Amino acid sequence: MIRVHVDPQSPARRIAADLRDDITAGRLPAGAKLPSVRDLADRYSVSRSTASKALILLKTEGLVDTRHGSGAYVREPYPIRRLGPDRYARSRWQDTTVEAYENEHGGAAGTRQQGHQTQEVSLVEADEHVAAALCLAPGTMVYERARVMTRDGVPTHTMTSYYRVEDVEGTSLVDSSPGIAGPGGGFRVLTDRGLAPHEITEDLNARMPTADETLVLELQPGEPVVEVRRTTRTAGGQVIEYARGVHTASRFMWSYTFAIPD
Repeated sequence: MIRVHVDPQSPARRIAADLRDDITAGRLPAGAKLPSVRDLADRYSVSRSTASKALILLKTEGLVDTRHGSGAYVREPYPIRRLGPDRYARSRWQDTTVEAYENEHGGAAGTRQQGHQTQEVSLVEADEHVAAALCLAPGTMVYERARVMTRDGVPTHTMTSYYRVEDVEGTSLVDSSPGIAGPGGGFRVLTDRGLAPHEITEDLNARMPTADETLVLELQPGEPVVEVRRTTRTAGGQVIEYARGVHTASRFMWSYTFAIPD
């Protein structure tokens, strides 16, 4: 992550504020090239170092991309997917397309995007968290199913699921072929094994990505991620899957409607 220490009243922040206003007002539309460091330095009567800091500030905010030898450009927006409990509906288990929107507002224009996923399946020793979630002793062998999810070819998030060996042995959940597991996805596979998903607990936290996550998700400098930890249970309370997901923060928003508890 790029860290730039700049005084709140500094010329660099003033330049960045002016450019930010031009971007949000549409005077600099998506894909537009920003003035060069030299042009900004001349326009604001500042050093090139100060002008460069202004562009770095905008880059860390995710507003611009820089291209080596070419300059800085207004970042192209990527459609946002709204995530809520409905995405787990049984009627959607076979879906490989998702609805995404131009921005986080509900009235924004929507578009259908084709989803895809890679898969890498292996037997691993359960770490402390996986073991606790699956009610196993640490070090017990479990199946790990790691996926990289894309929409229209763009990586959006990763998801790594863990299962007890006896729950998924011999099923398509342990097949490393790309795409969803079988004709109905992982939840259909578990249902056919007599382990129908009934209840899900999700814990979310925002953080900065690791170096590997930055590469896999093709993140811009300063882009945070949202880590999701999911525990799936049967109606009888048996945990049948524990999963960890890492989502590009700017490409998702979580939306829940629920009754207020007493």
